[in-house]
Amino acid sequence: MQTPLALIFGCCIAMPPLNARGPSDSPLSPTTETSALHDVVVYGDSSGAVIAAITAKREGRSVIWINPTSFAGGMSASGLGATDFLGYRSTFGGIASEFYDGVAKAYSKNYVRSFEPHVGRRVFEQMIAAAGVTVIYNEQLDRTSGRGVAMAGQRITAITTLSGKTYRGRMFIDATYVGDLMAAAGVSYTVGREPESQYGEDLAGVRRGDTSPRVHYGQGDKDHFVTEVDPYIQPGDATSGLLPHIFRVDGIKNGQGDRKIQAYNYRVCLTTDPANRLPIEKPSGYREIDHELLLRNFDAGDTRLPALIEPLADGKKVDWNNMHAVGTDLPGANWDYPEASYERRREIEREHETYIRGFLWTMANHPRVPEDIRLRTSAYGLPKDEFTDNGGWPWMIYIREARRMVSDYVVTQHDCSGDRRAADPIGLGSFGMDSHVVQHFVTENGKAQNDGVIWRTPPKPYGISYRSIIPRKGECENLFSPICLSASHVAHGSIRMEPVFMALSQSAAIASGLAIDSRVSVQDVSYAALLERLEAAKQIVRPEAITNTPAPRQTR
Repeated sequence: MQTPLALIFGCCIAMPPLNARGPSDSPLSPTTETSALHDVVVYGDSSGAVIAAITAKREGRSVIWINPTSFAGGMSASGLGATDFLGYRSTFGGIASEFYDGVAKAYSKNYVRSFEPHVGRRVFEQMIAAAGVTVIYNEQLDRTSGRGVAMAGQRITAITTLSGKTYRGRMFIDATYVGDLMAAAGVSYTVGREPESQYGEDLAGVRRGDTSPRVHYGQGDKDHFVTEVDPYIQPGDATSGLLPHIFRVDGIKNGQGDRKIQAYNYRVCLTTDPANRLPIEKPSGYREIDHELLLRNFDAGDTRLPALIEPLADGKKVDWNNMHAVGTDLPGANWDYPEASYERRREIEREHETYIRGFLWTMANHPRVPEDIRLRTSAYGLPKDEFTDNGGWPWMIYIREARRMVSDYVVTQHDCSGDRRAADPIGLGSFGMDSHVVQHFVTENGKAQNDGVIWRTPPKPYGISYRSIIPRKGECENLFSPICLSASHVAHGSIRMEPVFMALSQSAAIASGLAIDSRVSVQDVSYAALLERLEAAKQIVRPEAITNTPAPRQTR
């Protein structure tokens, strides 16, 4: 989607979003003179923001990191402990590898994949302190038209936050999960699912769960309905209306495009340790009808535990994630999140929190839940020693997908499958082309079904183009977007892993320095010179360098 010039800035609201909550005792909140000119300004809330800022600082650049949240590390410090590099640990190096080595060291081990949130945060903070990065917390971009981003021609000269502080820079890196800076700078982007015809992707667009055979999904019945479930408030009576979180979509066919995105949730850290466990109580605002689809699915005979439970390295905590037909994902509630005001985003986050707390309470207490599932769920609680200022609840919602830039190179299914190979890789992807449910819908037979769930494993790691993290030529000349990069919905589902975001963000910071040294736009950076610097920084960018890569475990 080409953003109209008249709308290059989003709407503004002064209320901070829920994902701005975080530790109030952070030791890394120095003040800064807003009149200073920085080589690199990093704006972002992700793990990639940490890596970009550290990279620029290590390279001797003057850098400032403006963090719209209160903590460092994004999802890697807010509940996503079960990292999906899985069998592909060798596909990333550089500072991302340093982070995972630091996590392993914290547990006195050589290798750790799944770790506690506070350990991720602590390792990030140690790395930030060691690099001497200046971090400004709790500063959100002013998205009021004409105020948040100052431009001189096609270059950003400064950004201004809601508090009125202005930060000037030569290069800017948008390391947010939503792409707010990218959008405010007038860069082309899209939201939602492309139709199958746009890039020739047979995984694109609508993908009905009742398709037979289900060629767009390689994990059997996982994440799909396996029984017939009535979607109406009064079973069998279409005139009574639909249950919450179910949609009627007339003429829904595979391959259709739309502006809908895959579901969000919170990656909740739970524990069974009685000494460290906070009970999961019925939340304020709980409505049993919000969980009627879950209960009817059990009534219909689907007795699978609707959760992916990944043990963390301490042996007493888990990362609780969505799985099967109805879980902690809340499809449809997030569709307007990418471009919503800060106030509206907070409403969406609260809705998700209420739903997931209610889901966990229902699973542990409702008599229509199978007894073995009730007993298993009731053994878990929120950990007292995680997110201590927030009652054990994660600070950040899991934004699986938001805006995606549209640049001169759009990474698509063809890159992931190996049918096309980027000539200018700056990082590797390897995870499955993956999307969680986009919507529960009503079939022509009047039953509930899932749409949007896809999974297909790339045959081998693939390169991610440098051009996919920069705007197209003729647009902004000093901006990088390594998180909301230029990729189709299908390809983004493979790229959107935390280690990949870290690697791409390091590459963005290195390229920003090269652009400064060469006095060129980001579009005119020499790839040969960039490749030399990337490999000197121990980045892994050549797919042919990877050997012995097993098929990844399919967790998501």
